[in-house]
Amino acid sequence: MEIQLSSEIIEQISNFKLGVIEYRNITVGDSPQMLRGRLQLFQESIFFDLENKPVTDLPGIHEWRGIFKRTGKDPNRYRPSVEALYRRVQKQNYLPSVQSAIDINNFFSLQYQVPIGIYDLDRLQGLVEIRIGIKAEEYTGLNGRNNSLERLIVSSDQKGPFGSPFVDSERTPVTFETKNALQIIYLRPSTDLENAKKLTESLMNMFTQIHGGEASFRILGCQ
Repeated sequence: MEIQLSSEIIEQISNFKLGVIEYRNITVGDSPQMLRGRLQLFQESIFFDLENKPVTDLPGIHEWRGIFKRTGKDPNRYRPSVEALYRRVQKQNYLPSVQSAIDINNFFSLQYQVPIGIYDLDRLQGLVEIRIGIKAEEYTGLNGRNNSLERLIVSSDQKGPFGSPFVDSERTPVTFETKNALQIIYLRPSTDLENAKKLTESLMNMFTQIHGGEASFRILGCQ
């Protein structure tokens, strides 16, 4: 799968980088007890840590809100997906186990305070470009709403945008039938290359331990 970053993002966001993982021949199913337990315990730990602390003070969320501002999207109206997860946990509205791929996404997103998207690779067509959304672009998201993509960072293929660090579209979700997947980690620009590789590889290894298959990763962006 060919993936590229637009020059506009590189110009606007210093040190912007992504972790990109491709999975082949995976098996998505119900999460094992180990993963369900870790996700639940970690959310309970976050809840106590946030008792007297605003979510926006967390470094990863603060950094991603700044990125939204730089591209021209108001983070008070369009929150980074990781911020939305943390706000749920802060209200003790804990994320339930959905299925293995989504649960790993949520766990690592909470752990590293970064948005993460995962997509069914077989539903994507042609080159994937990470760019800034243009006027009138929109899609129906996994939140069930029509979402404006103007000035929002988006992942786009031949058919148009399918994902973003705000909310992903309903066109390319990973399901129990998914055999091949593309995972995009919206890393903090402040993360150096060595730690970006470690984080991405750690996620890839845990994913393949649970789902089997083969995987490869790379880091895109300013290095």
